[in-house]
Amino acid sequence: MEIHLNRVDYIQVGVTSQKTMRLLPSSGKKATQKVAIADNDGVLSCFGMKKGEAVYLFKTLPGRKISRLDLGGAVGTPQEKIFVCCGSMVRGFTKKGKPFLAFEANLTESINAMHVSGADLFVCASYIYNHYCDCKDQDYFLSGDKINDITCVSSENLTRVVPVLACQDRVLRVLQVYQIYQSFFSFEIAGPPLYLNMSHFSTGEEIVYGTTDGKVGLVQIGEQSATAKWEIDNVKKKGGILCIDTYDIIGDGVNDVLVGRDNGTVEVYGFDSSGEPTLRFEHVLSESVTSIQGGCVGKDTYDEVLTVTYTGWVTGLTTEPQKAEVGPGNEIKMSKETQSKLETLRAELEQLQVRVLQGREQYQQTSQSSSALSGVPIFSINDKFTLCQDDASYSLTLEVQTAIDNLLLQSDVPIDLLDVDKNSAVVSFSECDSEQPNGNFLLATYRCQANTTRLELKVRSIEGQYGTLQAYVTPRLQPKTCQVRRYQIKPLSLHQRTHSIDQDRPMNRLSLVGQFSFAEIHSWVVFCLPEVPEKTPAGETITFCFCNTFLGTQLEATYCKGEGHFKSDNISTISILSDVLSKEATKKKINLNISYDINDDSVNHTLKMIHPKLEYQLLLARKVQLIDALKELQVHEGNADFLIPEYRNILDESANLLEEYKKQPAHLERLYGAFLTVILGLH
Repeated sequence: MEIHLNRVDYIQVGVTSQKTMRLLPSSGKKATQKVAIADNDGVLSCFGMKKGEAVYLFKTLPGRKISRLDLGGAVGTPQEKIFVCCGSMVRGFTKKGKPFLAFEANLTESINAMHVSGADLFVCASYIYNHYCDCKDQDYFLSGDKINDITCVSSENLTRVVPVLACQDRVLRVLQVYQIYQSFFSFEIAGPPLYLNMSHFSTGEEIVYGTTDGKVGLVQIGEQSATAKWEIDNVKKKGGILCIDTYDIIGDGVNDVLVGRDNGTVEVYGFDSSGEPTLRFEHVLSESVTSIQGGCVGKDTYDEVLTVTYTGWVTGLTTEPQKAEVGPGNEIKMSKETQSKLETLRAELEQLQVRVLQGREQYQQTSQSSSALSGVPIFSINDKFTLCQDDASYSLTLEVQTAIDNLLLQSDVPIDLLDVDKNSAVVSFSECDSEQPNGNFLLATYRCQANTTRLELKVRSIEGQYGTLQAYVTPRLQPKTCQVRRYQIKPLSLHQRTHSIDQDRPMNRLSLVGQFSFAEIHSWVVFCLPEVPEKTPAGETITFCFCNTFLGTQLEATYCKGEGHFKSDNISTISILSDVLSKEATKKKINLNISYDINDDSVNHTLKMIHPKLEYQLLLARKVQLIDALKELQVHEGNADFLIPEYRNILDESANLLEEYKKQPAHLERLYGAFLTVILGLH
């Protein structure tokens, strides 16, 4: 069963973060609900609908950035108290905007995740989890990797409230507290989880998670273990998950899964007769979706999917049909309510135009004054630089709260720019002199069309070549201003964290022994490899596993104070690690005793992994070279019936072949380079 939802824009607030919008409980079944929303300006506002217009119930004064918003209240009562996080402080407000709580969590970092359950408050900073009951400290937990989100599971089958942490190292950590002793068990998932939400399906023991690479899954939590129920793969590469909710928007009595992605896609997944999730609705907004929830906002009895975007637009996708009558001459007749809205909007637009003109004149007068001080406009940038496993490339996403004028990319390390279909900006390249000290290998300028607020780029690096990629973002603001974002291209930039490696592969080993601390060797590993937590792990020894997204080879790093052991089935990986770690130790004047254990079988093993990729790319390149000649023959002869089946198939698939070849610039050269690196690494 497909559904049809109509878009309605309500209001706009400031720039928003994840989980900063919630619907307050309604006074009756299918009655309209009030909306609580917080932004990065520190403003908490609550609005409702009155005669088709959004009317504020209350609005707080600006303050520190609000990073999270949650609803709470006594157990068994409507959850209508509003809790927000500002830095390390948690504030509470009634549904009418009256403050009743200002609790300082005494954390050294800002709170980035929060969950409220009755008198219990669960908060998380980057690596620290704290639990408070009636504002009294109960217990804490130090995570081995960055904490992205938290939720709690409670049901009749569980003896306690179970906190679940979404951690960057691709695991869900389920905490267990027994008096003063604390433990946890981990549940491994396919990607780094960015969002957790307690589901409202058959039991209260299930949570829905979303990952940075766009996967959505359901996990059932038990006292001692967790079980995966289902997972939705991101086959079409629509973007990472920023928000999830469960709500029966279809109206079949079963809660559906509402998903918001960082590329602006809003999805509704229903369930078929076998209980598997199926896509029922999709809508694309122009900005990333930071919050999503199902409820009734615009009109009684009509359900809708309420979303909030990065720049603060509150938009509803409602089941209410949009009425339009066709009158004489095929002209559309609008209702009186719609006409009233249009007149109000026209009046507001005229007022805004007058204010803009007045502000522009005032600015011109001020700027020409001898005592004028230059003021730089401040704007917010939401950026993300992530490794894509499928094509071994990095995705750079830049989102600005105002329109982007142009973007300059500069790199001091060789990288390739890949085409992105959704990117409509015009790119131009400048000549670079890489031979000079601190020379550039890439200078590219993207000129954006009007009203472009989001850019998505893709780059591919070469392992062993490391440096910095810089993005200079210039928005359409006066006076002209620019912000710089820097991204490190690491020596082993195409490696991705994994849970384990295949120990049966032929391995090369590298061992380091020296007078270095645990923190020093950890900082070297952070410099070499992506997805390693910057904070030094707890304990005396740590092990990380990695997989090369380009070749499929593996790496295991185990190190402690004074020792480091690395093993990989790719000899070039060992060679790169040896060079970089030696340089980093030399900078700190630390003597290293380096030993190798080279397995000759690993070379043959790695070449066998490269061979099918190389063969496929060679075949693709040859097919693309034949396309023009085959098309010319087809035009000359009038048809292609005289060609052998292989050539006819090339003509039939020419569009797909050209598109695939276009997406893989320098892919063949990279494989040749990997082939030579393995051979040279042996010597």
